[in-house]
Amino acid sequence: MEFTITMTPSTRLPPPPLPAWFDLAAQRVRRVVERLPVQPPSFVLARVLDRVLLPRLPADARAALGMRTVEVAITDLGLRVRLQLAPGGFRVAATRSETALRIVAPLKSYLRLLRGEDDADRLFFERALVMEGDTEMGLVLKNTLDAIGPLWR
Repeated sequence: MEFTITMTPSTRLPPPPLPAWFDLAAQRVRRVVERLPVQPPSFVLARVLDRVLLPRLPADARAALGMRTVEVAITDLGLRVRLQLAPGGFRVAATRSETALRIVAPLKSYLRLLRGEDDADRLFFERALVMEGDTEMGLVLKNTLDAIGPLWR
């Protein structure tokens, strides 16, 4: 007698747990990354967003988000970037500029959001994503990203 098991999205097995040494290594890497300047990763993300997001960004969203600083923190990597949307595209925000909106989450949550697996509301209510600062700006950003759909498949 033969049988097959079909794995559907609801029956996928969870990934195997990471080895015990991984947490210790991640903590050490995070301590180093947290001390690095924000400009290099901010510059890289600005170029990526210029290619992936900017062409799909409606004019009203550009106006609402323009020249305001958004800080994105990836907690498990200890990485943070600061960006502004200028008329010519995304750019690195000055370290002294006031942060209008701060978004904090682990890398896994950002990937779920970018791939369209979850929306920001669900991640927010699961406490997997935190938004601090200008509520109106946060809603504009969230609604715009929801309307655009997944940025990365």
